[in-house]
Amino acid sequence: MDVSGGSGQPRSDNAEPAQRTTGEEPAPPAPAPAPQTPEHPDQPEQPQTTPAPETPETAGDPARQDAPDPPTGAPDPGDGPAPTQSGMAKGQPPQRPKEPGGGLLMGRPFGVPVYVAPSWFVVAALITWVFGGQLDRVLPELGAARYLVSLFFAIAFYASVLIHELAHTVAAIRFKLPVRRIQLQFFGGVSEIEKEAETPGREFVLAFVGPLLSLVLSGLFYLAMQPVEPGTVPGVLLAGLMVSNLIVAAFNLLPGLPLDGGRMLRAVVWKITGKPMSGTVAAAWVGRALAVSVLIGLPLLNHWGAFGGGTDDSSGMDAVTDALLAAILAAIIWTGAGNSLRMARLREHLPELRARTLTRRAVPVETDTPLSEALRRANAAGARALVVVDADGNPLSLVREAAIVGVPEHRRPWVAVSGLAQDLTDGMRISAELAGEDLLDVLRATPATEYLVVEETGEIYGVLSAADVERAFVRAMARPA
Repeated sequence: MDVSGGSGQPRSDNAEPAQRTTGEEPAPPAPAPAPQTPEHPDQPEQPQTTPAPETPETAGDPARQDAPDPPTGAPDPGDGPAPTQSGMAKGQPPQRPKEPGGGLLMGRPFGVPVYVAPSWFVVAALITWVFGGQLDRVLPELGAARYLVSLFFAIAFYASVLIHELAHTVAAIRFKLPVRRIQLQFFGGVSEIEKEAETPGREFVLAFVGPLLSLVLSGLFYLAMQPVEPGTVPGVLLAGLMVSNLIVAAFNLLPGLPLDGGRMLRAVVWKITGKPMSGTVAAAWVGRALAVSVLIGLPLLNHWGAFGGGTDDSSGMDAVTDALLAAILAAIIWTGAGNSLRMARLREHLPELRARTLTRRAVPVETDTPLSEALRRANAAGARALVVVDADGNPLSLVREAAIVGVPEHRRPWVAVSGLAQDLTDGMRISAELAGEDLLDVLRATPATEYLVVEETGEIYGVLSAADVERAFVRAMARPA
């Protein structure tokens, strides 16, 4: 597929183009295209005054707040005066930051950045305090040094959590799924895998390897305990790490999203029904039921002595602490289940984002064409974009919509389109066949406000505005699954 450009006329309308012979050299553009047929039926009809659309109504839309990495951005610094109304002002495509951030960078195992979130220091202090109190009962001779031992335990425990997350990361890399980062935070860790597994079998393996490695670590700590005296510092630390990894494995195997067991349940339902969305819905609702169970059941179990305490030993402060921790954990599970549903809904609607149907009709203009004349031609043709071409019809640049709006109407006869255009780069030439995640990935790779859309032969199909992609993105998120 040739997406590197080439000479040719822009399409005459927004309907599917007629089949062309490969290698056919299109004729150079006419100086003033004739009026054309209407645009795609799914695009709103625009007033024939300028190619600029009306300001989008997406700013502040609650649906945008739910969307992961929604398209945001602003015009390039060289756009001139800030426009008062421009859909393109918010029209940058989804941009992946060069560095995802999220806390203190600790390293890059397997090329994946590992971050420690600020909340980790809170939970590390909490573990140090709680475990230190337990050490005072088991090893009272340690004195204040017990808190150093407790801090070491907190660090070792989160090192085990990191190994758990690295298992997910290695499996994702093995399946050629990009991993954005690993983050250690308040309640464990998160591996941010940017794409979905292609099959339910891979999804199951990807989820299961984390709890499996935690079980392996628990077994290793158990074996390491055997030659060690139980009443010593090494014995207490090894016993604590064995139990904590066992708890991590058991908790993550619970069958509800966003836990690993929920992803395993999703894979099973996906395999049975053949529909990944059905698996997500089932696992997410089980996750929400699990959140309610944690909220109610965890304080009750602790009050009844299921975790080693009893009603005689518990105080009012302990009850408040248990209820608070249960509420935080339940909120995390509930929110994660809801996010999983939203992401599944987005993936279900992503195929609707097609470059061919979102592309605006464009007219070719030469570099010295006055802006007013170029707009007249565009209005006559029913087009909404301008492509600057050379004498042979080869595309050179795209006239920026934000720059057009910034030029007062009385100055437009004296401003050449070349002064408002952005030179084309290879990344700004995209195929008309792109759709879904492939389209978003290409736009992320080269952030811009407009893109030249070309056919496989290199002919100009039109101009894709990032603002139109943004609106379609938001509509996809707002539409029910």
